[in-house]
Amino acid sequence: MSDAIEQGHVDVNVDQRGVATIEFGHPLSNSLPGKILRKLAETITETGNREDVKVIVLRSAGNKAFCAGASFDELISITDLDAGKIFFSGFAMVINACRKCPKLIIGRVQGKAVGGGVGIASAVDYCFATRAADVKLSELAVGIGPFVVGPAVERKIGLSAMSQLAINATEWQSAEWAYSNGLYASLTGSEDDMDEEIERLVSKLASSSPEAMAQLKKIFWQGTENWDTLLSDRAVISGTLVLSDFTVNAINAFKKN
Repeated sequence: MSDAIEQGHVDVNVDQRGVATIEFGHPLSNSLPGKILRKLAETITETGNREDVKVIVLRSAGNKAFCAGASFDELISITDLDAGKIFFSGFAMVINACRKCPKLIIGRVQGKAVGGGVGIASAVDYCFATRAADVKLSELAVGIGPFVVGPAVERKIGLSAMSQLAINATEWQSAEWAYSNGLYASLTGSEDDMDEEIERLVSKLASSSPEAMAQLKKIFWQGTENWDTLLSDRAVISGTLVLSDFTVNAINAFKKN
């Protein structure tokens, strides 16, 4: 098994105000192997259930890419449908953990987001970004498709914009495009400016009614009650396609570039 599959971290810190910061990271542009996906989902769920937590900030490590999406090292190691479903279910688990979390989740996107990274940015409740935070759904380029993250992305930016990303899989869309289509709620020129805006919002939320925020969140996510089943079914589609010769060859070609 590749060392890259075993690398990465998920950390959580809760300050005295009840603001929890969850950080995930991986040496390869914050890509997400299954182990980190599962830990991230578990951490979001556990942190959301803590009585001392009022609001959650979800961020990634470093000051470059926010998230490079699925781990190519792990994708290329998948040799059967069960393994494929388990891997892609990791993204489903993270999205559903965000959906079910009773606390509002504030996203911090400091750089480019690809594939599953776009899915995570779509699954938070309010997302801050810098102008370096371009987006791309690259799955079709390797013979898969954004099946698992698609519902989250579509919910946030609409079917038309999501289909543009999914079809034009090799081209980046700018952070300004993502902002104008509703993926990002705020766009700033620097990380410092972004962090100042995040601090202002979470300070207000930390002193807001937990019950009111929980009820608001339920309203925001109405109509997604079937996502446990939907995203699991989508994971089967991706898990099947990842076994194809097309995808194996495409991922190997990407890894060489």
